[in-house]
Amino acid sequence: MLKILKYFSTKNVWFIIVSTAFIVLQVWLDLKLPDYLAEITQLVQTEGNSLSQVWEPGAYMMLCAIGSLLASFIVVYLVAQSAASLAKRLRSLLFDKVESFSMAEMNRFSTASLITRSTNDITQVQTIMAMGLQVMIKAPILAVWAIVKISSKSWQWTLSSGVSVALLLLMIAIVIVFAMPKFRAIQGLTDQLNRVTREGLTGLRVIRAYNAAKSQEAKFERANRELTGANLFTSRLMALMMPVMSLIMSGLSLAIYWIGAHLINGAEMPSRLGLFSDMVIFSSYAMQIVMAFMMLSMVFFMLPRASVSAKRVMEVLNTEPGIKDGGLKPSAGAGTGEIEFRNVSFKYADSDEYVLEDISFVAHRGETVAFIGSTGSGKSTLLNLIPRFYDATEGEVLVDGMNVKDYALRDLHNKLGYVPQKAVLFTGTVTSNVAYGDNGRAAGSADDVKKAVAIAKGKEFVEKLEDGYEGSISQGGTNLSGGQKQRLSIARAVYRKPDIYIFDDSFSALDYKTDRQLRSMLKQETTGATNLIVGQRIGTIKEADLILVLDEGRIVGRGKHHELLQTCEVYRQIANSQLSKEELEIG
Repeated sequence: MLKILKYFSTKNVWFIIVSTAFIVLQVWLDLKLPDYLAEITQLVQTEGNSLSQVWEPGAYMMLCAIGSLLASFIVVYLVAQSAASLAKRLRSLLFDKVESFSMAEMNRFSTASLITRSTNDITQVQTIMAMGLQVMIKAPILAVWAIVKISSKSWQWTLSSGVSVALLLLMIAIVIVFAMPKFRAIQGLTDQLNRVTREGLTGLRVIRAYNAAKSQEAKFERANRELTGANLFTSRLMALMMPVMSLIMSGLSLAIYWIGAHLINGAEMPSRLGLFSDMVIFSSYAMQIVMAFMMLSMVFFMLPRASVSAKRVMEVLNTEPGIKDGGLKPSAGAGTGEIEFRNVSFKYADSDEYVLEDISFVAHRGETVAFIGSTGSGKSTLLNLIPRFYDATEGEVLVDGMNVKDYALRDLHNKLGYVPQKAVLFTGTVTSNVAYGDNGRAAGSADDVKKAVAIAKGKEFVEKLEDGYEGSISQGGTNLSGGQKQRLSIARAVYRKPDIYIFDDSFSALDYKTDRQLRSMLKQETTGATNLIVGQRIGTIKEADLILVLDEGRIVGRGKHHELLQTCEVYRQIANSQLSKEELEIG
């Protein structure tokens, strides 16, 4: 928990220092009140004193109370400002850190857990900072100062206060021991509930199509029940503490007056007035001490959950991304778009089996290289090594003669126009999605957006939208069909005018006619750029300059369409399953 304090800014540290000074002032004013109360008590009890003599100490009491209130307002403002600033900074740092993660780190934490850590966990940290900082500074100062002031009084009263404090500390220890494991479980169960909810919302169509609503409801109910049970346990434990603390306070008050009555009864008449005055002062100071520990105990009740949350946030912040920025910029005139794989093999960090083995090929500038193979043969994984979504386990991936691991990631990505297997669109407009990101060049015009959409064969449906190119795109592009999303995703890559185009099975949602027309337009517009295409359909890749056939992570065939029909059995089987005899003869 303490490690997270290093993320306070210098300004917030000064806020805490100033608030500490005001807390000391507040405690001093609070502890002056019993002194004036004792003075008033003596004045009232002494014969011959008039009521007017009470006004002066009464006025000082009022000034102390008002001063304490103002100091409290200032402390609350400064501490709340510091806590909110810390939460804001943590959210920014967490977002930036997650943005730098490779796919390996994303798979390690899971999306649902990262969302919980960015929201719920940081809110827990903010709450404990807003409440805890002022209490954890004030309570020890108040307790020590009050104890010093009453130490010269009766040892019986001091003992009764000590027993009360010991009981409070014992209660805090019991809560921490029993609550901490449950608080750890609560954060994990919150992740689980988020995951089930997210799956239920994103997979709504499939759930309805398969009449699986009851099954999904049962999964949600199970996750919800487990989280509710853990929350109920901790809530009941804390709810039990309030009456126990009230009992301790009431018991202390009763003990002070019972001891006081016993002492006063056994004292001589001249000493009774002093003892009565001491009892009033001790009662006030004792309540201050117990209240200080009560405030501290409330923080300790919240601390276990906040501590777990802080640990989860720090776990993300302390995770080093597996993909390191190489830092080197390509030399001037090196932008040819040539790609070379030299004996590349790849396996996932948590696996012993290679997904790709001994992959070697060269894609020259202006060439189209296609990849085909059965599901799970490693086609998409191979393409993911170029933008460094993963790094090759063995061998080298070269872009323009330079190892991708040596590139500054920004410069490497600026060479690429990437179209993923699953089209990804963002909340906004058609224009904002097509002109998305930064490619290191001057921003394109509205005409460039229209041209890119036209090349991607999206002009017809875009211009039918209510606001055309400024038409609204919902989150994930849910207001568009699969083919429309793919075409806008392709238009985004075309708009960028990169040296290298990567199409990861990006034509699968298009009909054959649109597929053929789109590829024809792309061929004209991407002359001079290198094209890498993963395809499931022979018709999509048959005109490529080089076709690589993958099977279980190995290249089992390479060449042009007509060559592979003669030399590669795997390719021939795929072709036979998709093309007629006449089409094969033409091929």
